[in-house]
Amino acid sequence: MAAANSDMRIVIAGAGGRMGRALIHAVAATKGLVLAGAVDAAGSAVMGRDSGELSGLGPNGIKVTSDVAPLLQQADGLIEFTIPAATLAFAELTASAGIVHVIGTTGHSAEEEAVIAQAAKRAIIVKSGNMSLGVNLLAALTKRVAATLNEDFDIEIVEMHHNKKIDAPSGTALMLGRAAAAGRGVDLAQHSVRGRDGMTGARQAGDIGFASLRGGSVVGDHTVIFAGPAERLELTHRAEDRMIFARGALHAALWARGKKPGLYAMADVLGLKDV
Repeated sequence: MAAANSDMRIVIAGAGGRMGRALIHAVAATKGLVLAGAVDAAGSAVMGRDSGELSGLGPNGIKVTSDVAPLLQQADGLIEFTIPAATLAFAELTASAGIVHVIGTTGHSAEEEAVIAQAAKRAIIVKSGNMSLGVNLLAALTKRVAATLNEDFDIEIVEMHHNKKIDAPSGTALMLGRAAAAGRGVDLAQHSVRGRDGMTGARQAGDIGFASLRGGSVVGDHTVIFAGPAERLELTHRAEDRMIFARGALHAALWARGKKPGLYAMADVLGLKDV
């Protein structure tokens, strides 16, 4: 692990994916950060390729590998936008190394979330369904509006992503749902409606509905709708470039350096916990 006053050495996992490439590009442009390694799954088509060329920067001499453990021994942090199973493996490794772990991966089950929380007793973990400043402000606003408006206002969350996204609802939509539930003082699991089809009957008061759309190259659109008698309030965020998530993840890594082990969220990073 590097000294606290030196550049933070970051390993990027999922290097061959859209976000991995954006992160490698962003690290090169961010003061105080240096790329310490690029990792992808064994058998990936990008294995052995130069990570700089992969991200459009030109050669940087760091080739994509599947062997992450040795890299973490010389690093200060790992950032990953991968798959849930990979997150659990990375969490154990970052916990053993005692370094920062920024998790942008979504779609974890309750059991997987518990494993991550356990790892956070030894690692400094920042986990969020969305790393952008705008989305985290949207979550804070959602919580406030949900607390202000009574149950005469139904809450529906609509999200759209590109046609390659594998989980639904999106991690961001679920984050917004949790914010709305917290504002109402209810358990999202008890009030979540994930899809409607056929003769569903009337909408139940207090439900928080989700609708997931997939198509094209949409980076990420999210709208929280508060539908009341004769009026409707809509809070919307549209992501136009994955670099907003990459910059947010790097900001989170720099913020987490030197923090005590624990499980943090972007709300902690941005000082929005009490908003």
